[in-house]
Amino acid sequence: MLPQGKLEHGGRAAPLRTCVGCRVRTVKSELLRLVVVEGAVVPDHQGRSPGRGAYVHPDPRCLELAERRRAFPRSFRVAGPLDMSCLRVHLAGVDAE
Repeated sequence: MLPQGKLEHGGRAAPLRTCVGCRVRTVKSELLRLVVVEGAVVPDHQGRSPGRGAYVHPDPRCLELAERRRAFPRSFRVAGPLDMSCLRVHLAGVDAE
């Protein structure tokens, strides 16, 4: 039985995170960490930005699901609207590749 919170990935145990869009638990390295900076949701590529983080697959469909479910204000524990434009641009660029 695997240790709780870990998944065998490449022969080693890896931490799991849940995508706030599709709600699928997967290896942390396959998800994009997001943080809120001055009211805007931005990608955290290094995974070291301060503040509460949320994870999403680098796929515009998961972003759309998360927005429809209003998952970001809950995940970040903030009230009010969040600016998603920077994240949309980033995911559009990733999708184009």
